[in-house]
Amino acid sequence: MNVDLARQQWQDGNRRVEATLPNRDRYLDLSQQVDVVVAGLRKRVGQVFTLDELAEAYEGADEWARELIEDASDPDAPPTAEAGTVADAAFHVYARGAVDYRP
Repeated sequence: MNVDLARQQWQDGNRRVEATLPNRDRYLDLSQQVDVVVAGLRKRVGQVFTLDELAEAYEGADEWARELIEDASDPDAPPTAEAGTVADAAFHVYARGAVDYRP
């Protein structure tokens, strides 16, 4: 995947999460889900990585992010409808740790 396109999608996901700030409960829920996916990225990508490597990990992220979120959620909770947004926001957060990161 093209890194610039991926970064744009990650920023968009982060903006969508931030847009829920007025609904404090929803924002906290999504933020916790972002944290779960960031932890998953740490395991998948490691702590030393480039943006290219992160963009490679982005392939299929919606699926594995949904699984991580559901595994971490209350078993009686409905499945998350926003796994893609959460994954994008998590990649946005995690990208800041890339060795070649530039804002």
